[in-house]
Amino acid sequence: MTFVVIDSCIRCKYTDCVEVCPVDCFYEGENMLVINPEECIDCGVCEPECPIEAILPDTDEKADDWVEFNQKYSDEWPNITLKKDPMPDAEEMKDKQGKLETDFSSEPGEGD
Repeated sequence: MTFVVIDSCIRCKYTDCVEVCPVDCFYEGENMLVINPEECIDCGVCEPECPIEAILPDTDEKADDWVEFNQKYSDEWPNITLKKDPMPDAEEMKDKQGKLETDFSSEPGEGD
């Protein structure tokens, strides 16, 4: 089992999760985070830290399409291990549906 970040993270990018990860397996895109499924040790400490429930175990039905997505972008984006402020419009965006189609950016973030 591994954990993955889903589209709820897009344009929110809360980073509480990266601060608690013991293996530093989070990677930063311009407007979301992903987890490297090969580096994740399945400890689960990140999951309750996400205020918008954007982190799921890969056994959850909603996570089905996200393992490959997380792998792809964790190979392309820089590692992030330090907490940062969420995106400026995170509060307004947290409940928006369909963000992958309308708001996702494949550009890398800054990392640490």
